[in-house]
This record gives sequence, structure tokens and C-alpha cells, in this order.
Amino acid sequence: MTKRNFEVFCVNDGKTYACAIGEPLSALLEKTGISKGNNLNDTVFAALVDNELKQLSHPMDMSRKVEFLTFLHPDGRRCYIRSMCFLLQNAVRELFPDKILVIDHSLPAGLYCEIRENRQDESGRQPVYFITEAEIKALETAMRALVKRNLPFTKEHASVDEAEKIFLANNQPHKAGLFRSLGKYFCSIYALDGNKDSFHGPLVPSTGMVKTFALTGIGAGFCLRYPSVEDPETVLSFVPQSKIATTLKKYSSWCEILGVSGVGSLNETILRGDAIKLINLCEARHERKYSAIADEIYARRKDIRIVFIAGPSSSGKTSSSLRLANQCKVLGLNPKVVELDNYFVDRDKTPKDENGEYDFEALEAMDLELLGSQLNDLLAGKEVEVPKYDFKAGASVPSGKKTSLGEKDILIMEGIHALDPAMVPHVDQSRIFRVYASALTSLNLDENNNISTSDNRLLRRMIRDNRVRGITPEDTILRWNSVRRGENRNIFPFQENADIFFNSALLYELPMLKYFAEPLLRRIMPTSPAYSEAVRLLKFLDFIVPLAPAEIDAIPPTSIMREFIGGQTL
Repeated sequence: MTKRNFEVFCVNDGKTYACAIGEPLSALLEKTGISKGNNLNDTVFAALVDNELKQLSHPMDMSRKVEFLTFLHPDGRRCYIRSMCFLLQNAVRELFPDKILVIDHSLPAGLYCEIRENRQDESGRQPVYFITEAEIKALETAMRALVKRNLPFTKEHASVDEAEKIFLANNQPHKAGLFRSLGKYFCSIYALDGNKDSFHGPLVPSTGMVKTFALTGIGAGFCLRYPSVEDPETVLSFVPQSKIATTLKKYSSWCEILGVSGVGSLNETILRGDAIKLINLCEARHERKYSAIADEIYARRKDIRIVFIAGPSSSGKTSSSLRLANQCKVLGLNPKVVELDNYFVDRDKTPKDENGEYDFEALEAMDLELLGSQLNDLLAGKEVEVPKYDFKAGASVPSGKKTSLGEKDILIMEGIHALDPAMVPHVDQSRIFRVYASALTSLNLDENNNISTSDNRLLRRMIRDNRVRGITPEDTILRWNSVRRGENRNIFPFQENADIFFNSALLYELPMLKYFAEPLLRRIMPTSPAYSEAVRLLKFLDFIVPLAPAEIDAIPPTSIMREFIGGQTL
């Protein structure tokens, strides 16, 4: 029987092609001839089919539009990184068959990984196997051997019972528990060289495409480094960042102490009715941390007069400023909170980016001369009039608000450039205390699928923007890449300048965010350019059991989460 033909529009070259029903995407790719050369920018890893992400083996079925993805596209990069993780998983199983690979959390250059013993110590945790440099080199050699063999990544469907047996045989109890907690009947399994595992999204067609990576030792584990977006033929530079690594490790250890080491155990906690207990514990930990920061400021009160708080979008900087101010008041200090956003230059002086658009996130968008002058005046005991910026008019206007720093006063300011030493180079740095706030989640879906801190913040921002500013979920998603570029340029390079890190992540927040985010994401239509990202986020949220309304009501009015979902009393 002759296969029925239909026409497909290829976004990449703007041409229409005749295809047969059931024909794989790879066949259409060959017709276009757009994937040429060995460069990652030219190599196609997957495709958007009517804005839905599919692997290249996916059979076409009356699709209208196809866009092939390389490393330049975020979904193309995710396919590459997932495939890179499977290479590592296979190498670990070859060299350490009695141990477990744990891909723990993101680092600026890649993913932090550990090898764990397949047993529990007296505290119920799996001991870390301290891997040597020679063993790390052997792992990378084993990965490159798989690349050279150019083996296919294949996908199959399995019942959850079958999948659970596979995961337990792989020494992956958290993954088995995750699928068990969801109550589903089937799931997707990927295979490579006889090994099977699950990855939450498509992989590239074969191992020969995964050429650029490196392993670098860090602490007891190592960093799986992936390619740079600017130059995909080279891996990202590895710069040791001990402060952020320590913060993530402490949070990960705390989660394990609570018995919530992954989404599966988090789901079980909620399903057995312990959500409110978890909320109370998480909030108590936050309050204790704010108190500790205030104690340090108080101990150095003779020197510190200015507190700068910085962090990426939706990290809870505003709430952190207010809660830290309250803790300082408890100690007898008189905090004065001023937003650095009031120090923007007038619109006609605002720099523009490479597209000719106003770049409000550039350091030069701030009136650095006025800021530095006023801070020096305040430190000298003088009174200043704090400016007020009219965003609608694009100009600074008189505020009539004058302030000074008395003996017990302390100035708290938050903004994206607060850790950049170039912001106030002529102010006495010994008088400034810097706090870095970010939602540094180290909670994982399972042993080898970590949760992106960026996704966590995107969901926070989407909920808040829709509730407070009337911005659609679609617009938030479409703006997110621009936000991330600004963070990579203006925030992350300076995070180690902080005197102290505050992790604003909360163990219960993903179940809470799911309750609010799912309805917003489902509003995005299949024709929208944000649809593929909405589908990806919805599939991610499918692994999480949501909080019930009564449990959400138990979140305190001073919680950082109230900044995003409403009901805050700070």
C-alpha cells in the first residue's frame, strides 16, 4: 500500500517538502541538506514539530511546520547535555559497576557529579566515593571511546513495573521511587550499548555527535563540563567557585537529613500528609539564616554601614532585604532600605545593546557618579536626598526623601550589580557587606536528572509577573533568554564577591509552584513560539505532586514565596 504524502514547511530554509506519513524527521533533514559539517552550530540534534520537541527518529504524521535544532537553540543544547550525561552514566557503570552516579546540581561550567557507594551509612545517606584524578581521566577516556563507536541512542516504551526493575538493577532507588510515586502505567526508556535509563527529553541520534566535553575534579566529585554557547567547539572555562559550591553542598546535605533527597521522596512526603510540617521546617531554616546574617552584620557594626544584596531574577531579593531588615531591628539596629533601581540614568543616556534596544541591565544604565557620591556623603555623616526614578517618563525626579546614617543606622540596598566592584569603586569597600541571594535548588528528579535552578526561577517569575504586572506566561517565557544573558554578564561572574550566600530555595516550592503554574502554562497555544517551552515545563511538573490549597494557606505571610504568589505582609 502506497504511503500518503503531505507537505511540510521547514523553518530553517523557508522551503516546503513532500513527505510520507510515517517518514522519520531524519529523512526530511536529508532532503533539506541543512545539516552539514562537524561544527555543533551546524549539527542538528532534534526538531520542533508544530512547536513540540521531537527526536529525529520521530515519524511524521501530517505535520505542518518543522524547525531543526542545533546547539544554538536551548532545546538543542538540552538534548546534547542529556546525551552527554548518558555517556557518563555508561562510563561509570563500566568502571564502577557497584557504585552509583549522582548528577547533583548545576555549576557555572557544567554539572557537579559524585560517585556514591551503593549502601547507606548510619545517618541513612549514601557515602561519597572520593574519586581520584586518575579515575576521572579514565571516565573521560571511556566516554570518548563511546563517542568514537558512534552508537545510536534508542527510545522505547516500558510499563512502570518494568522500568522500576531496570532502575533498581541500575542501583537507582530514587528513580524507582519517583516513578512509583506518580501512579503512572508507562514511561519512556532510552538505551545505549545495552544499558537502559530514563532522561526527561529527547537525546541526540548517536554518540558520535557528542564530541565536546571534559571532566574536571572538584572536591570529592567532578564537574561534567559542556560546550560554550559562544564557541561550541570548546568547553566552558572552569573557574573554582568555592562559596557557591559550599552553599549547594550544605543545602543538599540538609535535604538528605530530612529524608527528601529527590522529587520521589518529596512526593511521598506530600502524599502522606506531611506538607505543612515540611513548610514549617523550611521557613524555620530561612529565618535562622536571616538571623545569622544579621548577627554577622551586628558583630561588625562599627565598620559595616552599607549592605548590598544581589542575585538573579526571581531570587527573592526584595523579600530578603525586608526580612534581613527585620532581623537587624531585633538586634537594635535601624535599617534603611533603598532600591538601587532609583539610580538609573535618564532614558536619553541609557546604553543600547547590539540590536539597538535600551539595555537597562548594563552597568552604564546606572548613575554611578551620583550613587558613589551619595554613599560617600552618607559614610561621612552627611544628609542626602535619595533619588526617585520615574520609569514611565524615563527620568530621575526629586523624591523629597532625605536620609542620613546615624550611629545605629544601616543602609540596605538591592540590585543586580550590587556585587560588581565597578559599581562603587571609590567607596570604602570595608564599609560594605555583600549578600548574594539565589534559589540554588539542589533537589533532583532522580540520580542522574537534576533540576535546573533557572527553571525554578522562571516559574516563580511567571507566576508573579502574571499576578502583579499582568504579563502573560507566554511573554515571560519569550523574555527569559534575554534575562538569562543579562545574568550571565552582570551577576554570575561576580557572585563569589559576596561575603555571604543566602539560598532562597525552599523544598516545598516546586509542589507549590505547580499549583499556580500549570493553569498558566496550559493557556499557551500550540501556535505560540513559547509552546515548546511550555510543554517542556509541563512535562517537568508532571513529576511533582502539587500542594493542596489548605497546605498553601499554611505558608507564612512573611515567606519569600508570598512575593510570588501574593499574601505577603512584609
